[in-house]
Amino acid sequence: MILMLLGPPGAGKGTQSQQISEKLGIPQLSTGDMLRAAVKAETPVGLKAKQVMASGGLVSDEIVIGIIADRISEADCSKGFILDGFPRTLAQADALDKLLKSKGRKIDCVIELKVDDGKLVDRIENRARETLAAGGTVRADDNAEALKTRLMAYYRETAPIIGYYFAHGLLKSIDGMAPIAEVSQQIDEILNKYQVA
Repeated sequence: MILMLLGPPGAGKGTQSQQISEKLGIPQLSTGDMLRAAVKAETPVGLKAKQVMASGGLVSDEIVIGIIADRISEADCSKGFILDGFPRTLAQADALDKLLKSKGRKIDCVIELKVDDGKLVDRIENRARETLAAGGTVRADDNAEALKTRLMAYYRETAPIIGYYFAHGLLKSIDGMAPIAEVSQQIDEILNKYQVA
């Protein structure tokens, strides 16, 4: 199963992706992690990325697609994978479709975690307070102002792909504001329809 979770920053995609990964035994592929691993392994695409990053530039879609192409060719992706943080734009969604088609694969399901932006800001601020109270370290971007900036970028660049996947008949929307266990249950109900006996 090839699965994608969509939703704005703080919607809980990472938490849900980890749980799905454990349940289905398929890897969660984070573009950031894959990029760092490719650079460290000094793969041909990793070396290109390293050059761009060293000069302070943004890694191109072509390089990111190359890294994803290398990663999904690995044995642990043979039964499927969960995409985390990619695609972020319509151009990337189109490039991903072409890549998967060239490998005889396709996305099975795209799950959108729908959230209320105002409550999302409250959720992030509460998470930061709880982390500090527990003696943990708060991510630099776990504050209301940073979240608002990230939300604006999400709606400008990434939200249009929701319509793209809806038009392809792949989109399933769930209530991302529900408690974590309820969100997991909603996702399980969707995924159960895709399980092959």
